[in-house]
Formats: sequence, C-alpha cells, structure tokens
Amino acid sequence: MQQKLHIKVGDTVKVISGESKGQEGQVMSIDRKKMRAIIGGVNLVKKHAKPSASDPQGGIVEKEAGIHVSNLMIVSKGEATRIGRKMDKNGKLVRYSKKTGEEIK
Repeated sequence: MQQKLHIKVGDTVKVISGESKGQEGQVMSIDRKKMRAIIGGVNLVKKHAKPSASDPQGGIVEKEAGIHVSNLMIVSKGEATRIGRKMDKNGKLVRYSKKTGEEIK
C-alpha cells in the first residue's frame, strides 16, 4: 500500500531545505515509489541531450529534477503551513492548514 502524501499535483509548495531552499512553485508530478515531486521552475539541472528528430541540435538542456516530499511544505495564503486531515460536514476527509485552520482545496 502506498503512503498518503501531504501534497497533490497542482498544489503550490515551498522548498524548506536543500539547494533550492526558499523557492516556490507548483507541483507538476509526483513519483510515489521514490517519494519525490517535480516542482515547476525549482531544482533546475543541466542535462546533456543527444540530437533527435524533435531537437536536431541537441546540446545542454535545463530541466526540473525531483525533490523529496519531506523537503516541501504547502503554501496557503502566502505562508508555508503544515497539513492536517479532518472530516467535513458531508463526512468527507479534507486537508486543512494547521496555521490558519481553513480547508485546502
């Protein structure tokens, strides 16, 4: 069984440790096996690309690399916050901000 994560694709997150500390971006994809997420515009690495039909020149390309989910915090109302889970009125489990107490969509 896969572990439930505190982030989802589309969330705005802040990097809290590592080389990209302090940077914010949106979660583009999540690798649940490796527990890593790719954040748009964060943790850019240079990759050597071979020439191909789509890119006949090849060369050095900058792209996003994965960051471990433990190094990410959700941003709610401009502030990084921890996440909790609780039942709403309809009996559905929802995420909420521990800092402000309000629901996170």
